[in-house]
Amino acid sequence: MTQPSSPPPTPTDLPIDPSQPGPAITPNEPAPSYVKLAMRNMVKKGGQSLVHFGLTVVGLLALLVGLAYLTR
Repeated sequence: MTQPSSPPPTPTDLPIDPSQPGPAITPNEPAPSYVKLAMRNMVKKGGQSLVHFGLTVVGLLALLVGLAYLTR
């Protein structure tokens, strides 16, 4: 027979790394939504987000122009 597995660790059981700042969440407070975390991350890394957005726009425009040229 196999040993019963231990339950997964809860957030209070996990070690806390002080070098990784994170939102202070109390047990009664719900976790922040993914949208809120994404917005906070985008503000923190503003330049990188703008570069990626610019590259995406240029890539999509190149794709559309290329398809228009091929299907004319």
